[in-house]
Amino acid sequence: MTIDIYFEDLPVGKIIEFGGKWVTREEIIDFAQEFDPQPHHLDDEAAKESILGGLSASGWHTCAMMMRMLVDGLARRAASMGSPGIEEVRWMKPVRPGDVLKMRGEVVGARVSKSRPDMGIVDIVWALFNQREQVALMRATGLYGVRHPQAGGVA
Repeated sequence: MTIDIYFEDLPVGKIIEFGGKWVTREEIIDFAQEFDPQPHHLDDEAAKESILGGLSASGWHTCAMMMRMLVDGLARRAASMGSPGIEEVRWMKPVRPGDVLKMRGEVVGARVSKSRPDMGIVDIVWALFNQREQVALMRATGLYGVRHPQAGGVA
C-alpha cells in the first residue's frame, strides 16, 4: 500500500473517520475462549444474568478490533513509526453481536520531536461507535514520519 499520510497531514483539529466492522457472536466467543474466558463473553444464558445483560465482547477484544480498524483505516497508509503508548481506554457500553463499529478520531496535539526532527508526535482521541451510541474511547499517541524534516515539519 502507498504511504500517503505523514505528520504534516495530521494537524490539530483534524477529524479522521472510518469503520464498518461487523461484530459476530462467533468472534466474541472465539476471542473470549482464548484471551478472556469469563461467562458473560462465552455463554448467552450466563451473560443475560450478568451486569451486561447479554453476550458482549471483552473490553480487550474491543481494543483489538479498534486496533485492526486503526491499521486498516490509517496506519497502513501512514508513515507510522509506532506508538509510545495509550494514555486512556474506556469501555462505555457493551459491544454486542450484530453491532457495526465505526471510529472517529480527533487530533488534539501535534508536535515535531525535539530530539528526532524526522518524527512527529500526534495525540488523537478516538471514539468507537456502534449503530446507536458511543461504546468506547481511547486516547493514544502515535509517531509519524515527517515529510520534510529539514523544514521543521512544515510542508
